[in-house]
Amino acid sequence: MAKKKRDKPHVGILESLIVVICILIILGYLIIFQSQSPQVPLLVSVIALMLYGGIRGFGWGTVMDGIEEGIKPGVIPLVIFLMIGVLIATWIYSGTIPTIMYFGFKIISINFFLPTVFIVCSLIGLTCGSSFTTVSTMGIAFIGIGTALRINPGLTAGAIVSGAFFGANTSPLSGTTNLAAGVGEVDLYTHIKSLLWTDIPAWVISLILFFIFGIHHGNASLSVVTHMTTTLQHGFWISGWTILPVILLLIMAWLKVPAVPSLAFGSSFAVIIGWLHDPIKLNTLANYIMNGYVAHTGSKSMNELLSKGGISSMLSSLSLIIFALALGGLLIKFNVIGALIDGMENFVNSVGKLVLATAITCFGVNFLVGEQYLSVILPGESFAASFNKMKLPKTYLTRVLNDAGAAVNSIVPWSVSGVFISGTLQLSPFKYIPYSFFPITVPILTILVGFLLGHRKKVNNQ
Repeated sequence: MAKKKRDKPHVGILESLIVVICILIILGYLIIFQSQSPQVPLLVSVIALMLYGGIRGFGWGTVMDGIEEGIKPGVIPLVIFLMIGVLIATWIYSGTIPTIMYFGFKIISINFFLPTVFIVCSLIGLTCGSSFTTVSTMGIAFIGIGTALRINPGLTAGAIVSGAFFGANTSPLSGTTNLAAGVGEVDLYTHIKSLLWTDIPAWVISLILFFIFGIHHGNASLSVVTHMTTTLQHGFWISGWTILPVILLLIMAWLKVPAVPSLAFGSSFAVIIGWLHDPIKLNTLANYIMNGYVAHTGSKSMNELLSKGGISSMLSSLSLIIFALALGGLLIKFNVIGALIDGMENFVNSVGKLVLATAITCFGVNFLVGEQYLSVILPGESFAASFNKMKLPKTYLTRVLNDAGAAVNSIVPWSVSGVFISGTLQLSPFKYIPYSFFPITVPILTILVGFLLGHRKKVNNQ
């Protein structure tokens, strides 16, 4: 019994708060003030946390279990990352992404580019239920178009992310939306209806902001656009046939086929289409899959835009995710996060404060663990009893989990979503986060609605 107590010492709320503050200081100083890539600061934090666990009396077996349990939920996302790298390379080879870019140049106005990107990505995300699929398909094409139009890539990425996560938040096919409804034991469509209170206003606010930021933001002349479309025509197969892999991916999403086989089949189909038009050697194809497609169009700027993808392009992102998940696993194993959540529950004495506490916990899990699903599960399981105790509709809880948990994951630089977006669009997260208006706006509205509904409930009871 004595050994068991030494292996699992009690961690109080004050100690947990000190541990979290120390980790945030390490991450903030090295990433923000020293401009380091997040991998090293996260590794330093993991080492510091292991040292803390050893000093505090946790057995090394417990430490290793924490790392293993932390990484385990991220195994499928890690495989998805690799498959996305393959998808990008094969879709450029087949002409899928160049074709989307070509027609995009033809129909998109410079002044309305950002609102168009936001609306299209919202519809694609709503249709397929996956923010990752939206970012890795339409997102790649829109980044290329925006760069050619000389629009700030951060703005373009912000519109892509905002649309993709709005679509994923409100789609009945979304994994996080289904998870939030499941955690709160609410009917899926009842849960989605509750989201309309916050997600629609956040979407409208975002659309207005993209209209404002998009007015006369680009300065590309007609001759530049014409040159780009001509280069695409000469360098790639521009045809309606190349859009078939996109249609296949959407159909598989509707059929609820898991992401890994969907991406595998989408990549394989693109290879078949590309090979029928332009047969290449097996070694060349394998090199594309491993190291990414290399464009030879005669235009330096176009070559830079369309030389990307491959398994190797995602390896840096994978290392970042592994360290972030390991850090989160240790924080959970040492009960640091659990103690903080328990401590917050003691201060909850009104509806507004309960919604705020749940939202803050969602933020905290996103920042400290970085895993989208855990940012829904942990706060949901922790605060469900409190919502029931106040006799609140369960949709109050599920709405917060979606808006402050799943959506916010996209604007945390070292989270699974943040790393994916950064790696896929090849853009620093700090460049797109300020313009990700939907993920920024929707949790604020969720908290405000919580206080508003709480006030209304109090007035009705008087």
